[in-house]
Amino acid sequence: MYKTAESITPKHPDKLCDRISDAILDACLEQDPDSRVAIETMGGHGIITITGELTTKAYVDIRKIVQSITGDKYGVQVNVVKQSSEIANGVDVGGAGDQGIMVGYACDDNEEMIPQELYLARNLCKYIYRQYPQDGKTQITINEKGQITAVVASFCNVSKEQLYTLVSNWLSNKEYIEDNQVHLNPAGDWNIGGFEADAGVTGRKLAVDNYGPQISIGGGAFSGKDPSKVDRSGAYMARKIAVDLLRKNDSKEVIVKLAYAIGVSHPVMVTAIIDGAEKELNSEDYDLSPDGIIKLLSLKEPQYTETAQWGHFGNKFEWDI
Repeated sequence: MYKTAESITPKHPDKLCDRISDAILDACLEQDPDSRVAIETMGGHGIITITGELTTKAYVDIRKIVQSITGDKYGVQVNVVKQSSEIANGVDVGGAGDQGIMVGYACDDNEEMIPQELYLARNLCKYIYRQYPQDGKTQITINEKGQITAVVASFCNVSKEQLYTLVSNWLSNKEYIEDNQVHLNPAGDWNIGGFEADAGVTGRKLAVDNYGPQISIGGGAFSGKDPSKVDRSGAYMARKIAVDLLRKNDSKEVIVKLAYAIGVSHPVMVTAIIDGAEKELNSEDYDLSPDGIIKLLSLKEPQYTETAQWGHFGNKFEWDI
């Protein structure tokens, strides 16, 4: 059985959009912790568009925030309105900001408690990015023994020869198959990246943001959303529960699933699968209302720009420990 996962750098077009959306969220929370934020970013080919809903007492210079991440070489369009009063009616009384299913996961593959293929792909991506902070991607395939069988790395403004040296050094203390496939800039070296090469959109790298393609996800994006949106806070809480259960039961793998209805404070479904056995969690074990989750995980504090860089799990956030 083979497993593959990818990782992308903070300068990938989709990650730039995630970072912009979360930087706007953080700027609002710094001044008004009760801000309601649902910001979407699309960028590419000279223009960055910011749209969505924003209800806050904060004053934020959106164009300045965008330029702090991308520089001033792009035009910035802003089309932001207040949150719908009909949505606000449900959130104001402590209800969930939307319906949806959230999935949390933890395993004993490594110290980050994420699938090994994602752990390795992200580790390699960070390793190359520290030397060359460019738009780039990595991808790792492992076999059932955890051995690396394929490596893919594509980085802007980094030659195949430079990548070969870095990847060889990285592999030197890893377990891998000697004749494994290594593909470095497989379409050729490239020097046009970021928004010059491709368009990006907030929330388009969901598998990278979560646990890789082997683990199911609820489908909701995280970036640009304040914690009243259970797409984000519910997913963080599901991860927290999964981590707790993994440690408590000395398990190999835990999957937690939560489901919410818009305007309703408590989930309509709470289940955990511990090493393949399904277990229904007692509602008294955790306060799973949006307000309870926000309080437990300190989710009104500005912290989200960091989550948008290298994934939302396994990076020692409050919900990882």
